[in-house]
Formats: sequence, structure tokens, C-alpha cells
Amino acid sequence: MSRQESVLYDAQGPKSRRRTLIGTVIAVLVLAGLVGLVLKRLADRDQFSMELWGPWIDPSNESFDSVWRLVREGIENTLKAAAVAMVLSIVLGTLIAVARLSLGRVGRIPLIALVELFRGLPVVILVYFGVRVLPTVGVDLRGLPGGQVFWGLIIGLTAYNMVVFAEIVRAGIASLPSGQREAALATGLTRGQTMRIVLLPQAFRTMLPAIISQLVVVLKDTSLVTFIANFDELLSQGKVIQRNLDNPIQTFFIIGLLYIAINYALSRLATYIEARQGRASSSAAEVTDAGPNVPVGGGA
Repeated sequence: MSRQESVLYDAQGPKSRRRTLIGTVIAVLVLAGLVGLVLKRLADRDQFSMELWGPWIDPSNESFDSVWRLVREGIENTLKAAAVAMVLSIVLGTLIAVARLSLGRVGRIPLIALVELFRGLPVVILVYFGVRVLPTVGVDLRGLPGGQVFWGLIIGLTAYNMVVFAEIVRAGIASLPSGQREAALATGLTRGQTMRIVLLPQAFRTMLPAIISQLVVVLKDTSLVTFIANFDELLSQGKVIQRNLDNPIQTFFIIGLLYIAINYALSRLATYIEARQGRASSSAAEVTDAGPNVPVGGGA
């Protein structure tokens, strides 16, 4: 153990390490026993039969093509809804954050109220409002591409997530050194140019992990519409499949894995983007530190 590690916490003695090892072994055995018990119960109820799994994993099964066609449509609709909600949430959230930072103490009160209102409401209520309530008050979105339910879902997701993104962006800007703003203003940039050119790009880089985490939440929250209205996103398609095949365990196990795969891919994309930005920033800093390459000596 290095000296730095020993400073962070007290090193365990032989008795503590032995107790930790025994506790770990017991926990693993208990967990393995529970998993074994669950698997045994499932096997006793014939939940591992090809009759139930075949439509998902056997290409020769007569339902295989239909099942995966529905899944493909569900994934496409989920990604479309999530993408539109993500873009609108980021754009509107950024505008709210910038306005809140730019306005005076009195002028920002309505924005603070808006943020606290939508952030305090459950997402499912906002989705229900967008899907069910808006049509009853005359907001007809059926003529738009995707239809009423699609845009009702988008409105609900955007209403909640834009205020979350607003707080994320505001926190990112607030975390920057005050000298950044002062230096930009000293060079002749206006307050708007300072915000757009200097502060916002740095804030987005700083808060990228939080932004990506919220994007994953947006994608998962698209599934809430399945409890409110008929929209063919991934979870709704899973419900259709299990009703027709009567295999809910197998169906929702696969649907859950698909959600995990999509969100993991989104997280990996975020990690890649963050790494590239880090390399680009490091390269720019090295060029700045090195200065111009001026040859020494060698007269005319």
C-alpha cells in the first residue's frame, strides 16, 4: 500500500482483513443461494423452455421476425422522442440559465419560480399533462409529424428536463473563475459575446458528465408514456409482445437488456467526447505554452 493510500484511510490489520474476507465470502454465498433459488423456481415453472424463449432467440421460430420488427420500431420511436426532448431541453435550459444569470434580482424571480415549479413536479404528471390535458384545452398537435401523443410526450419531458439542464448549466458557469468574465470584458467583448464565446463552452465541458447523466434519464423517461397513452416506444412494444406470447419474464428481461445497452452506448459516447475535448484542450494549452517557433541565429 502506498503512502498516499494509507493517508486516505487506516490500513486494515490482519484481524480486520480476515473479518472482511469472511464477510465477503458469506455475502457472496448468500447472494449465490438466492440466485440459485430464483433459478430453481423459474425452472420448476418451465420458464427456460424454448416455447417461451424461442420467439426471442430462435430465428426459425414463426414469431421471431414479428417480435424483432416490433422491437426495432419501438427502439426507433424511443430514440426519436428522446432525441427531440434532449435537444429542446438543452436549448431551452441553456436559455433559462443565461437569462437567469443576466437579469437583475427582480427580473429573475419568474425564472426561479418556473425552475422550482417544474423541478418539483413528478415527470409522469408533466407527461400526463402534455398527452391528456393539452388536447382537452384545445391544443391540437395531431397535424404535426408524430402526432398528438408524440408531441405531448415531448412537451412533458422537455418541461421537466429543461429546468434541470438550466441548473446544470448555471452551476457550470458559476464554477468558472470570475477572472474569465473580467478578462473577456476587458478585451472589448460584450456581455452576450462573453457568455456565448467564453463562458458557455467552458461550462458545457465542465458539466458534461452531469449533462450526459440527465440525457440517459430523458431516454428512460420516454417509457412513462406507456402508462398514459398508446405510443409505440420500446416498453409499449414489449407489452404488446408479452400479451400475444404470454411470456412476460422473457420479454421484459430482453427489453431491460436493450435499455441497458442503449444507455451504456450513450454513456460511452459521452466518455469518448469528453476524452476528445480533454485532448484538444491539452493540445491547445501546449501550443500556447510553447509560443511561436522563432528560429534563433541565422542572419539574413
